[in-house]
Amino acid sequence: MAICFEGLQAALAANRSEFYRAVPSGPFYNFDQPGVEPSEAVIANWWRQGMMGGAKGQYECIFAFIREDYTDDLKKITVPVLVMNGDADQIVPYATSGPRAVELVQNGTLKTYPGFPHGMPTTQAETINKDLLEFIRS
Repeated sequence: MAICFEGLQAALAANRSEFYRAVPSGPFYNFDQPGVEPSEAVIANWWRQGMMGGAKGQYECIFAFIREDYTDDLKKITVPVLVMNGDADQIVPYATSGPRAVELVQNGTLKTYPGFPHGMPTTQAETINKDLLEFIRS
């Protein structure tokens, strides 16, 4: 997975503006997948948010994803945790994220969404919000 994040980091360093158009236009929301209709408004908003951030902080954030191991931190979490993961996530692959995280926390529940992308809170807000509210109420 480090190679994937290193590619993101290189693209960010090469041209930040293009990076903040390319990622939401493709893998973040799965707008590059057959049958998924891109939303220019969602892409433009992602670009706007990205361009408002600091370049160094954004670059270092990707570096942290590559180098940091959060296993011990997750093992310390004792409160109930809802791990929501789309199985079509192209940014953080499903097999190495949601199922692994729920095994590490002490009181976790995994909710898997078939076909949902990394940006599912935006593209699938109605479903995600309903499930999140249900979990909070439980």
